[in-house]
Amino acid sequence: MNYFQYNQPFELEGGQTLPALTIAYHTFGTLNAKKSNVVWICHALTANSNPLDWWDGIVGENKVIDPTRHFIVCANILGSCYGTTGPLSINPETQQPYYNTFPQITIRDMVKAHTLLREHLGLEKIHILGGGSCGGYQVLEWALTEPDVAENLFLLATSAAESTWGIGIHTTQRLMLEADGTWGQPTPEAGSKGLKAARALGILTYRNYQILAQNQTDPDPEKLDNYRVSSYLNYQGDKLVARFNAYSYWFLTKSLDSHNISRGRGGHLETVLAGILQKTLIIGISSDILCPVQQQQFLARHLPYATYVEIDSNYGHDGFIIEGEKISHHFSHWLAEVEKQDPVSGSMQQV
Repeated sequence: MNYFQYNQPFELEGGQTLPALTIAYHTFGTLNAKKSNVVWICHALTANSNPLDWWDGIVGENKVIDPTRHFIVCANILGSCYGTTGPLSINPETQQPYYNTFPQITIRDMVKAHTLLREHLGLEKIHILGGGSCGGYQVLEWALTEPDVAENLFLLATSAAESTWGIGIHTTQRLMLEADGTWGQPTPEAGSKGLKAARALGILTYRNYQILAQNQTDPDPEKLDNYRVSSYLNYQGDKLVARFNAYSYWFLTKSLDSHNISRGRGGHLETVLAGILQKTLIIGISSDILCPVQQQQFLARHLPYATYVEIDSNYGHDGFIIEGEKISHHFSHWLAEVEKQDPVSGSMQQV
């Protein structure tokens, strides 16, 4: 992992300012002489800056995004607990961790931090800018914030604005955090029980009825307690508590709620999307109930140069991580067509 230290005030969209900013990031592969082989991956809610950890079906040697051909960059998002400035970071003005005094952040703030890192790395162009779920939120914002930087976009299970359904889920998850008796205490463990409950609810939206019925139904009809699905949700909650922080979860879900690419841009979503001129591959997951395919179809209708693919999967929203083989198939075909039409970008194969 690498760190970029920005020792200047970082103004946030909401008007508050961070005194300084640390950005944790990973790079893989070698930047070619023309700097034309950059693939920048924007990660989702609780992931980190190492896509080999969480997207190994897509990223790695002999995969569709390959460090032997591509210069891969992924930065940990602002507000997370994996190295970039967030609630567990030390506030330089108080010399104490922020915890619940961390300021409100938005997807645009995350993109603004990505831009600082891009400039630090000396990257003028990003050949492929991609991400799923809230990683896709970042991709869309970045395409509008710096329209001449990204050449092609790759979007999975994402949308142009957070839905009422999504905001409702996040609000319920934050209520769970706030109901934890330790919430608000100045310790890293505060809110852990609430985080476990919030993750359990999250898993229900990341998956769906069909996959839970398929994998977690008990074969014993005489059972009165200790059901398989209960054990599964407890396990998933404990896993997140062991690796993530409740304050980060609270602030990051707030940032998801405010996602709307038309905010401050003087138009409706349709009008704003019409101004995104990059060639774009959009992938929807047939069984996604958190960010259903209607939202990707909306993107495809209003992005001028979009290709839409729907993957048949039982895995719901998590399909954008799990279905590596299907995603790679469509991505590789699309990328081949893009580079056939643009031989200059095709030079990315020559590292």
